[in-house]
Amino acid sequence: MKKIVLFASGNGSNAENIMAHFEKSGQGTVVGVFTNNSHAKVIERAKKFQVPTYVFNKTELSDDTVLNNLQELQPDLIVLAGFLLKFPVHIINAFPNKVINIHPALLPNYGGKGMYGMNVHNAVLEKKEKETGITVHYVNEHFDEGEFIFQANVAIENCTTAEEIAQKIHELEMEHFPKVIVRLLEG
Repeated sequence: MKKIVLFASGNGSNAENIMAHFEKSGQGTVVGVFTNNSHAKVIERAKKFQVPTYVFNKTELSDDTVLNNLQELQPDLIVLAGFLLKFPVHIINAFPNKVINIHPALLPNYGGKGMYGMNVHNAVLEKKEKETGITVHYVNEHFDEGEFIFQANVAIENCTTAEEIAQKIHELEMEHFPKVIVRLLEG
């Protein structure tokens, strides 16, 4: 059975969707949820699926603490699902082509440091874009610059608020992210 580890910093709706998908499908198993936020809702969501959680601080992410935990789990894929810290190069190097992220825009637009969640949706609204979407990409040493794996777009010309855009993006994430993970696990 292919093993998945999730990283999330907050609400964890994407993480929950992934855990639910793999619990039902049997196409893999989520063996751990890592978070840098001891108050993150993702912890409650992981408990619902009896997935162990690992709470860490920035020092433990930078030193070998998180890396050692990951090496014990031996994941086939590390999935950043709403993880807001820069992912360390030493972990990326230990798991080459096994760390992926989802971004709530069509990269290379609206990517980079500080471009996450509502920051992205507000920027898209401000530019009066007619469409936006999601990008699943490999993680490298730069924010949102890794090789693209998948993109999906959605029309937003009728959206008048960033919240409306966020809802459309959320629907794309829920539909596509688990399927992309399955494809990657199947090679």
